[in-house]
This record gives sequence, C-alpha cells and structure tokens, in this order.
Amino acid sequence: MVYLIYDGSFEGLISAVFDVYDQKLSQVKLCKKNQEIPDLFARSVEVDFSDQKFKRVSEKLIEYLGKSGFNSFWKATLSELPDVDDLILRLVKYTLQEKKNVLKNYGHLDVLKLQQILKSLNRERHRMNAFVRFELGKDQIFYATIEPDFDVLPLISNHFKNRYADQKWLIFDLKRNYGIYYDLNTVSTLEIAKDNAHNQPAVLEVEWDSAEMEYQKLWKNYFKSTNIKSRKNTKLHLQHVPKRYWRYLTEK
Repeated sequence: MVYLIYDGSFEGLISAVFDVYDQKLSQVKLCKKNQEIPDLFARSVEVDFSDQKFKRVSEKLIEYLGKSGFNSFWKATLSELPDVDDLILRLVKYTLQEKKNVLKNYGHLDVLKLQQILKSLNRERHRMNAFVRFELGKDQIFYATIEPDFDVLPLISNHFKNRYADQKWLIFDLKRNYGIYYDLNTVSTLEIAKDNAHNQPAVLEVEWDSAEMEYQKLWKNYFKSTNIKSRKNTKLHLQHVPKRYWRYLTEK
C-alpha cells in the first residue's frame, strides 16, 4: 500500500490523483498532511501541488462530467469525512473508465454515496443561511459565529454577499478557526491565531455597539408576541430548528 500525502487543498487532492495515474499505482490511499497513517510499514510519498497536474486532470473530468459534476467533487471535500478522498479517487477512476458522466448512475455505490454527501451539505447550507444571527460591533461590522457539521462557509458566502450587500459583516466558524469577511466590495477569508501556549481555540473578541442589546430585546419581544402557545408543536419545531443551533439564535 502506498499513501500519497497532499497539502489538504482540493487542488492538492487532484494533483495526487494525477500521480496515481502517472506512477501507475494500484494499491493507494490519499492522506492529508498531519493525518495519521495507520500502517506503520506502508510507503508514503508526499505530493506537491502542481498547477499543470491539476489542469490536466480537471479538464479531462470537466469534459466528461461538466463543470457542475466536477464541482461536486470539490463540494464533497467540504464534508471532511475521513474516507471522502478515496471516494473521489474511485469516482475519478470510474469516470475515466466509462468516459462519460457517471454521476447519475445511482445504482453505483460510490455515486450514491457522493449524492448522499451532497444532500447533507446542501441541508447544512440551507440551515446556515436561515440560522445565522448577526450582532453589531462598535466598529459597525456585523458579527456572527457558527459551528456547522461541515465546512459550509465557501457555500454560503454568495448568499450573504447578495443579501447584505450594503453592510460589512464577518461570519466566523469557531470549529474550524476561520471566517469570511465582506468589506462592501469583496468577500475574503481570514483566520485568527490560536492561543498555542495553552492549546486553546481562537477567541473572537468584539466590543458591541451600544444599541445592539436594545435591538436584541426588541427582536425577542417580537418573537414572543407572535408566538401562539395553543398551537405549540415542539416536535415539528425541533425538526425545522434542531436544538444544536439554538445557542446562536437571538430569540432563543
């Protein structure tokens, strides 16, 4: 067994796929840097990202799958599932073997697995679009924190850029220690340094605008006044608003 070690990026993953074919490797697994290799006696090879490798593989896959199909491979990596790299490798092999778009063949177990992952990602994306709550800082930037199951920040940035185009905002993923910031023109990615001395996660320290608490109080009162106790359906409510999201909802 050969373990190909790549940098963790999607481009690095596709570069590793190129090396699988270039080196004619049959027994191979893909691993990110710093990921533990279970087989101590296996051979490991570090793969460097190559724009040329990425371009050759991506162009061939887009030829068969289209841009949307190829993009589904990138989306799948956002799930961060431990076996997603090898799933993508198997699907690439399947595509190149059949020389056509295989992603509608739901009878194939790997295709079905990919579609299930995409469905879960899409559900989480919709929930983040609905459940993100902003708070206004003294610097007149709106802040929100989230901890989604999957790395969905790249999937929700356009939604919030279009919806809140006239205000600056920052959405920070506490679980993955990075965020997306909109400056009224573009959305950029930013990270906050961890407290490495105490191995603590990053802390987003914000001084709130003086009117923020009043706005929150008004929103809670509105939420309470529109609630009809006689029509309370806790089971249905939990189905649409799972409890794990409540900590980020002002009304909760």
